[in-house]
Amino acid sequence: MPSTAADLTDDALAFLAERHLCTCTTLRADGTPHATPTGFTWDPAAGLARVICSGTSQKARNVRATGRVALCSVDGRRWLTLEGPAVVREDPASVADAEARYAARYQQPRENPRRVVIEVAVDRVLGWQAFRADR
Repeated sequence: MPSTAADLTDDALAFLAERHLCTCTTLRADGTPHATPTGFTWDPAAGLARVICSGTSQKARNVRATGRVALCSVDGRRWLTLEGPAVVREDPASVADAEARYAARYQQPRENPRRVVIEVAVDRVLGWQAFRADR
């Protein structure tokens, strides 16, 4: 049963802070899924997941067109999918904030003058039962 970010356990929050890659699934204009490997960060206070990418990437174009994203991380039996409506942010403050968050979870991202941030307002969480307080 789907739940919300408010239902995440402390173990789930720890998982979201560990270094895990995910698949980022967006929808093409024709409704078919486009899935790519990527990193993301989780901001529990804001309920936002953030993905940095090039503004010319297919995932950024898809978000601009269809506005929904699913991020799925897997580590053995531990897994979480965060879903929600998404927007592309291009302003320097949003990009710098997302880069700093990414650097803290993964590593300093390479220089990219075309970088944007996909912000996902998580409204649905699926995952390993131990990660959900509503189980």
